[in-house]
Amino acid sequence: MENTTNKAEYMIRARGIFKSFQDNEVLKGISLDVCQGEVLSIIGPSGSGKSTLLRCLNHLETIDKGSIEVKGEFLVKNDTSGRAVYAPKHEMRKMLSCMGMVFQQFNLFPHMTVLENLLEAPIQVKRQTREEIQPVAEELLRKVGLYEKRDAYPSRLSGGQQQRVAIARTLATNPRILLMDEPLSNLDAKLRMEMRAELKRLHHETGATFVYVTHDQLEAMTLATKICLLDKGVLQQYAPPLMVYAHPANTFVADFVGSPSINLVDGMIKTVQGGTVTLDVDGFTATMEMGDGFKGVDIVPAKIGIRPEYISLSEEGVPARVISSLPSGMETIVHLEVRKGLPLTSVIFGQNDFAVGSTLHVTFPTDRCMLFDDKGNLVGLGKLTLR
Repeated sequence: MENTTNKAEYMIRARGIFKSFQDNEVLKGISLDVCQGEVLSIIGPSGSGKSTLLRCLNHLETIDKGSIEVKGEFLVKNDTSGRAVYAPKHEMRKMLSCMGMVFQQFNLFPHMTVLENLLEAPIQVKRQTREEIQPVAEELLRKVGLYEKRDAYPSRLSGGQQQRVAIARTLATNPRILLMDEPLSNLDAKLRMEMRAELKRLHHETGATFVYVTHDQLEAMTLATKICLLDKGVLQQYAPPLMVYAHPANTFVADFVGSPSINLVDGMIKTVQGGTVTLDVDGFTATMEMGDGFKGVDIVPAKIGIRPEYISLSEEGVPARVISSLPSGMETIVHLEVRKGLPLTSVIFGQNDFAVGSTLHVTFPTDRCMLFDDKGNLVGLGKLTLR
């Protein structure tokens, strides 16, 4: 799962990061590369180590073991005894000066106007004069659509406007790496949607590298060029969003990413003949014609993964009873029961509704159903037939 790249292209390289708080090991050997211009989203359940990893990358937390490079220079590396040793302070300051941080809380100065909030960091941190930085600050306010609010105080702004000021303030120091720790979690759903579009635009305009922690998988999928998915301090998958969705490394990744959640169906492999796998699934016989990249599998308990959009409803196929139908206009989520005890969730696009208790038929017209082995690891994709 380690991502390797040309040294000249990456802004941050982390290798074997371990971090504990007393007896609680929070990060367990995390390795990743963040390339110039990427948007890396760090996601995972609560307590998985997302924010801790972000804080380790810019030295808000020290690490116990491992190495971190910033723009090709070691911020920290292991000594001969395996202990993490940081660079001298003057070298650290130089490396960290290319980073900016946006926190979950806006942390604006309430006694300063919007413009003064933007001027504060460059004046204090980079020792620039007001005359030098004011044109830059005003241009940033134009970019985030708040130039007309430059003389307003934070208390006169909406939550979304305050967050845009916080982001613009961080950008005022011209960081090449922008770290964000759940910056949209305090906003309502409509503002979060607007700010996602705003962040996408700012990333395009600034060319900066973004490292973004979120608990919202939709934010990760829509904003990121790479996803780093953690669970209990262990890196589960590090790949582009659509790769994580279509080729999850294991059942944890498959279940965590996607809404509605993937259908994970237990089965017992009966035979494996070349690229054809036959399973017993709750009294059904399931056949999977595996595609290229099939890793092979033993006669073991297994799971079949079926994304809800991979299930079609028709007049043919396996009978299924409608448990619930949840139309939203653009799509309808249908909860089904095949025979007794095999639940499946389907997403049907378009304006549809189905009567509870009615009988439909399901088919799987895709070659992207997933097969996981008894350890939960993906062994391949294929076409599923249930009979």
